Amino acid sequence: MPLKFTLFIYIYIYIYIYIYIMQNIFVCYAKTPSFSIDYHQNCFLKDGEPFRYISGSIHYSRIPRVYWKDRLLKMYMAGLNAIQTYVPWNFHEPVPGQYDFSGDRDLEHFLQLCRDIGLLVIMRPGPYICAEWDMGGLPSWLLKKKDIVLRSSDPDYLAAVDKWMGQLLPIISRHLYQNGGPIITVQVENEYGSYFACDFNYMRHLRQLFRSHLGEEVVLFTTDGAGVGYLKCGSLQGIYATVDFGPGSNVTAAFKAQRHAEPRGPLVNSEFYTGWLDHWGEKHAVIPTAAVVKSLNEILEMGANVNLYMFIGGTNFGYWNGANSPYGPQPTSYDYDAPLTEAGDFTEKYFAIREVIKMYKYVPEGLLPPSTPKFAYGQVKMKKLKTVSESLDILSFSGPVKTLYPPTFTEMNQAFGFMLYQTVLPVNCLKPTPLSSPLNGVHDRAYISIDGIAAGILERNKALTINITGKAGSRVDVLVENMGRINYGREINDFKGLVFNLTLGADVLGNWTVYSLSIDEAVHKGLLSASSGFISTSTSSPPALSPPAFYAGSFIIPNGIPDLPQDTYIQFPNWRKGQVWINGFNVGRYWPSRGPQVTLFVPAHLLSTSVQNNITVLELEASPCSSGSCTVEFTDTPVINGTVKISSLLHFTYGVKCQKHAHLFLCI
Repeated sequence: MPLKFTLFIYIYIYIYIYIYIMQNIFVCYAKTPSFSIDYHQNCFLKDGEPFRYISGSIHYSRIPRVYWKDRLLKMYMAGLNAIQTYVPWNFHEPVPGQYDFSGDRDLEHFLQLCRDIGLLVIMRPGPYICAEWDMGGLPSWLLKKKDIVLRSSDPDYLAAVDKWMGQLLPIISRHLYQNGGPIITVQVENEYGSYFACDFNYMRHLRQLFRSHLGEEVVLFTTDGAGVGYLKCGSLQGIYATVDFGPGSNVTAAFKAQRHAEPRGPLVNSEFYTGWLDHWGEKHAVIPTAAVVKSLNEILEMGANVNLYMFIGGTNFGYWNGANSPYGPQPTSYDYDAPLTEAGDFTEKYFAIREVIKMYKYVPEGLLPPSTPKFAYGQVKMKKLKTVSESLDILSFSGPVKTLYPPTFTEMNQAFGFMLYQTVLPVNCLKPTPLSSPLNGVHDRAYISIDGIAAGILERNKALTINITGKAGSRVDVLVENMGRINYGREINDFKGLVFNLTLGADVLGNWTVYSLSIDEAVHKGLLSASSGFISTSTSSPPALSPPAFYAGSFIIPNGIPDLPQDTYIQFPNWRKGQVWINGFNVGRYWPSRGPQVTLFVPAHLLSTSVQNNITVLELEASPCSSGSCTVEFTDTPVINGTVKISSLLHFTYGVKCQKHAHLFLCI
């Protein structure tokens, strides 16, 4: 073969290989995912093309993992192209240095589901999130330093934040859009302009922290109320400022406030309220569908980006609910009057919103996923076990602590639930004598017994004094319930327990024996039913008040019936207030005597058809068992808007005439 021809062949092959490599490099480069802000066209750019998101809020921490896919599919079928979620710090780091991302806390699995379904993600990792979640997502162990200034450049707070974000942000980084994941934007802090500290050094520290872990490409943003005053302390150069507002607001004026901080760039409402939050003792909040649809259409007509808060609310299982100030705890249900109910069912609001979205973008065709079926398993007989005071050997794993003055939950290394304080009457109280919390130091509810006889209830902001009688040396039991930490405002450093001394008459009570109670662990291990013989119930008239006590019952679901178990709701006819566990899982608080919530959602995965299902109830005030009727009931119909016993000192409600304070419309 001639030399020239051979050279020609080699040159041809070289050129071919070079072109092939360059083409693939170009294709790879062209396909590299990107998400950014176009300040000239006032929009987001996704892969170089103008993009507008229509998103909905879903909190994975309020929905069992088995239902994540179902809820996300329903959101996708509504026409949403993104979801928004919070990451509650205290949900993942219950003890300093111990991280939990398993089971219902498996954030990466949730993000992978979003990607697989075709939903982008707007991530809100805090460190503070509000969300009507206990302490706004901050872990209560931060309060070990009593004078810590949360959400500030306090060195101890920043050290804890840096350590936590060192765990969380690398997870988020792996799932950023430019790295092949679904996360398009990441929020820094949350509604900081509504917080008293206004610490720009803190926000600068967070900006640097997020950039160091996530890189310079990711779109960081802030969210604040739609007012210049909120944006003054909430926004920061280098982080894109967005606003939040609900139906009935002046949409043009709201976005004008955003333009004060961001003269150019996409218009964004990061929290468009489809409903509102509830408090015990207040009517269930309902926002008319027509109002939601009208404002949503105005927002979309302006070409703005929007996130519907909430699209599904879910449930505050266990002790995760937050509270607002003046102290008003939120109930177990976080239904929020959202387009999807607490149990993931469709509402009229869902379909109305879907029709609005259809006017502006493609909505997937095909059958909608069905609502999960519900089953009424009926009544279950309950039997009394022991009172809390009679069960201390089972409930207090750490044993008693003797102290002159009462410690807080934090000082006893307990985050949630209940703690028992015991002392004795120092003098005879033959006539009714005031037992008081003069400095409003009961956080949040205390159930008082004298020698095993219920004497009354002290309650934060509401009942600061009761009258008691007894002989000198009589045992005083004070069971204190943590009803949920304040999640918004300057009072989020919400210590629990007896945070100030109690007085008997004019004298301070001292010499306490204190028991940290591990009730959840005892129930989960079956220690209560295993060690406690059933106590027979009398048929006398029910007492006005009884010492806090445990009750147990069980029922069997036949395994021959198809499609069982199914979701259900549990209700407590003639019970007053307490906590319920099903098969060891803490379903939440019940308080039908105050309302508005009457039933508690019980997802099907908690139930079994192969073994009996065990119910444990801690009734704090008075059960119906002494009158002969001792049952709880499973029904297929939720009741979260029952009659309420109005108890609030200050009523929070939704309305355009109210002053906006982040998640609260404060009507005074």
